[in-house]
Amino acid sequence: MLGGGKVVDVETRYGKSLPVTIGTIDGCAVVFVPRHGAGHTVPPHKVNYRAVIAGIRNLGVERVIATNAVGAINRRYKPGDIAIPLDIIDFTKSRSGTLYDEAPVTHIDVTQPYCPSLRQVLVKSAKEHAKRVWTDSVMACTEGPRFETPAEIRMFNILGCDMVGMTGAPEVFLAREAGLCYATICFVSNMAAGLQAKVTHEEVEETASRMASTIRAVVSGTIAQLGDAEACTCRTLPKTGA
Repeated sequence: MLGGGKVVDVETRYGKSLPVTIGTIDGCAVVFVPRHGAGHTVPPHKVNYRAVIAGIRNLGVERVIATNAVGAINRRYKPGDIAIPLDIIDFTKSRSGTLYDEAPVTHIDVTQPYCPSLRQVLVKSAKEHAKRVWTDSVMACTEGPRFETPAEIRMFNILGCDMVGMTGAPEVFLAREAGLCYATICFVSNMAAGLQAKVTHEEVEETASRMASTIRAVVSGTIAQLGDAEACTCRTLPKTGA
């Protein structure tokens, strides 16, 4: 999607961000960051999420369209479906989850963790390009890199989670703290543990490959319609120096 883009390294107070590619899509300036690095070499619990978010903000990014591979907890969801989360429950354990480690103590409102106006455009684009789209989803984010146990999936289900992934948090909260509009498109790669015989990374990769063109179409469609996004309050939130 960013053919001919320029690859740069970005330094932040939280360390070096992963190499980012800067280019354009349909005339819109775009920065692409592969969370797991080139060749998928960085596991989810080792991603420097703070450096990623601070780095793209330093480059002038205002809106973030993320992508996540997720396992279905809700039995109505099936591999190949698209889901746009409305809320998230953070079950991660060891990740640095805030940009505000120092005084003054700062509390950010996450009543709407995902930007409502960006979500609206993303949902519209998803419905135009995908066959089955879920729009009120709750994501559970786990530490990884292992997959979840059946008992954990049953617990997440009781708590109201529809799907589970490993990279949704603290990314969404850091984006909120940084004053960025953030929304994510999730593709269901498999049924979660206990809902199918076993869960494998190969299955996730196969589904990702099969859905790549749909994901690209949804992202491109969203970028093309960003001018239709309503005003939001994401960028009026407190910002911290990076």
